[in-house]
Amino acid sequence: MTGPRVAILGSGSIGVAFAVLFGASGARVRVWDPVPEARERAAAELRARLELLHGSGLTAEDPGAVLGRVDFLDDAAEAVAGAALVQECAPERLELKRELFAAISEAVSDDAVLASSSSAIVPSLIAEGMDRADQLIVGHPGNPPYLIPVIEVVPSSATRPSIVDSALELYRAAGLDPVLVRKEVEGFVFNRLQGAVLREAYCLVRDGVASVEDIDTVMRQGLGRRWAFIGPFETSDLNTRGGIAAHAEKMGPAYERMGAERGQHDPWSPELVAEVAAQRRRLLPEEDWQRRALWRDRRLLEFRRHFDARED
Repeated sequence: MTGPRVAILGSGSIGVAFAVLFGASGARVRVWDPVPEARERAAAELRARLELLHGSGLTAEDPGAVLGRVDFLDDAAEAVAGAALVQECAPERLELKRELFAAISEAVSDDAVLASSSSAIVPSLIAEGMDRADQLIVGHPGNPPYLIPVIEVVPSSATRPSIVDSALELYRAAGLDPVLVRKEVEGFVFNRLQGAVLREAYCLVRDGVASVEDIDTVMRQGLGRRWAFIGPFETSDLNTRGGIAAHAEKMGPAYERMGAERGQHDPWSPELVAEVAAQRRRLLPEEDWQRRALWRDRRLLEFRRHFDARED
């Protein structure tokens, strides 16, 4: 098994998780960290996670073979030399990220993807004053990426289109499901959606509407089961005969009132609903709606059987 060369800058939890992901997909991986103790700890964590995946049947290759493709280095320039992808996994501090990319600027090739794992900092801030701004993106993963396959690819206005294409290709080859974020916003898509749920959850506790455990139960036993395989738009589309346009007509006013109650008055305009409905109908033609609704029910049945078996 052979794959591209990947450099990972930082051996914290995300750095180790990326080493698991890329190593298991066949890439040659070099992990840089300036602290010897951190590299030793990361190597032990890498082995433990590979053994867990192998024991669970999620990877067929022997962990030792994967470990043979991963090296831990103390020289950042050596780590990134010849890499198709440099995945920066430093703490969420803007100046630190800028310093790291500046330090490796002369050692990377002109077509290498320089990706920050930032959870919220937009790439244009990281790339400000950077020699290789046209090679920088944010590649924000779900955590851990070897179990949660979504990754957000966020270019800045300076990023070359060919770099974006390479990033999407490299992430797909590693088994990820990349999502292109078309406009820079703090928190990107993942954390903005997560933040919206958390803000309301905190408000419901504050207002005495429900307990922490009850809110987690609603998510775990309700929304979470559907959202594990269909998102909020498809959920709404399949919940109402007539699709998402009918759902917006019936439920839009109530959601508008709920938003206004929290100081967020963002009604769904007819034009916005029409655009969302048009995108859904391109994804799922009207004549296939019933078939997809039955597929949803079968998936939920599988979830029910799985969780009932666990409770036994």
